[in-house]
Amino acid sequence: MINTNILELISKSETEIKDELNKVDDIVFYNSLKVIEALNKENVSEYHLNTTTGYGYNDIGRDTIENVYSRIFKSEDALVRNQFISGTHALTVSLFGLLRPNDIILSIAGTPYDTLHEVIGIKDNPSSLKSFNIKYEQIDLKENDFDYEKIIDRVVKNDIKLIYIQRSKGYSTRSSISINKLEKIINEIRKINKTAIIMVDNCYCEFVSKVEPIEIGADICVGSLIKNLGGGIASNGAYVVGKKSLINLVSERLTAPGEGKEVGPSLGANRYILQGLYNAPSAVGSALKTAILTSYIMENKGYKVEPRYSDERVDIVQNIIFEDENKLIKYCQGIQRGSAIDSNVVPMPSDMPGYDDKIIMASGSFTQGSSIELSCDGPLRYPFIAYQQGGLTYEYGKIGLASAIEMLENK
Repeated sequence: MINTNILELISKSETEIKDELNKVDDIVFYNSLKVIEALNKENVSEYHLNTTTGYGYNDIGRDTIENVYSRIFKSEDALVRNQFISGTHALTVSLFGLLRPNDIILSIAGTPYDTLHEVIGIKDNPSSLKSFNIKYEQIDLKENDFDYEKIIDRVVKNDIKLIYIQRSKGYSTRSSISINKLEKIINEIRKINKTAIIMVDNCYCEFVSKVEPIEIGADICVGSLIKNLGGGIASNGAYVVGKKSLINLVSERLTAPGEGKEVGPSLGANRYILQGLYNAPSAVGSALKTAILTSYIMENKGYKVEPRYSDERVDIVQNIIFEDENKLIKYCQGIQRGSAIDSNVVPMPSDMPGYDDKIIMASGSFTQGSSIELSCDGPLRYPFIAYQQGGLTYEYGKIGLASAIEMLENK
C-alpha cells in the first residue's frame, strides 16, 4: 500500500495544476477526431482485421491501414508494417533506402539517439552507412534551437542528400524540438535548397500536438508502434510516411526491389495496429498528464526537471535530473514496483546493445520495450537523468509516480 501522505501530495498537486492538465484534453479530442475521420473515410470494416500469411499478397487490411496513416499525417503514402522491429529499425531501413554511396547525411539537431550510432558509423560497425561510403555531418543545436546560420551556410551548397532531424531529446540534455521550430527551419532550408530530403524522427512526438511534420514541409517521417501510435495495443512495428517516391524506396529496402509494398504478411497484426491507433490519442493524453504531474511534484521536491510542468510539451518524455546515481536507480526501481508486469523484479544497471554506458531501465509493460506504457530509464552517466515516459491511463501513471517517490524517499 502506497504511503497516504504521497497520495495526498498527488491529489493536492493535481488541484494546483488543473489548468495545465485540462489543456491536454483539447489535444486528445482533436486527434481523436483526426483518427475517427480517417477510419471512416477509408470505410474500415471487420474484414480489414483479417490476416494473411506467406508473401502477404493482396492484404487489404494492411493496405487500408496505410491509407489511414496517410490521411492522418496528410502524406502521399505510408508504410506501416509489423516487419519493422522497432523505431530504430524503421529509421535504419529508411536511411539505407534513401541514401547511396558518396551521399551526405546532415544531422541538424546534434547527435542522434545512441542506437543509431552504429547505423550511421559514428561508432565503427562494418554494416554502417559509413562502410558504404555514405558521409555523415552534424550541426549541434544552439541554446536549444537550431543554429540557423551554420545550417544555411551548409545547405546552400546543394550537395546534401538528406537532412536528418530527431525531434525528441533521446539520452541528451537538450530540449525536444517543437513543431513550430521544425516548421521554421524547414521553411528556411527550402528558401535556398529545394532538393535535399528532409527526414524527421518523430518517435515519442505523435499526437502530442495537433500538427505532424509532413503537414509543415517534411518529406518523410518515421516512428514506432510500441510508442505513441500503438496505443499500448500494437505488439510491435513502425511506420514511415511521406512522399510516394520516397516511401517506394524505403519499402523496396524493407522487402525487395520490384516487390516493395506489395508483399509483407500481416500475420494477425491488423486488428492490433488499428485498435492501437484508435486508442492512441487517449493514451498519449494520459502520458502527457502523467509527465506534467511528475514535473510539478519533482520540481517542488527540489530536483531539476525538463520540461517544467507549464512548458509546451513536444513529446511524452519527462526528464528528472538527479545528479546522483543512487537516486536515479531508486526512482527507476520504484517505477518498476508500481508496474503491472514484473513488479517483483528489481532493475539494476547493465550493458545493453547499442549503448556505450550501462543503462537502468524500468519497464513493467505488457509489450517488451513499450514506451507508451509507463517506463523510466537512463544511462549511468552524469548528471544522472531519469527519462520517464508513458502511462496508458493517467490513473496508473499516478500510481507509478507515487511508487517511485516512495522508493526514492525510503531510507
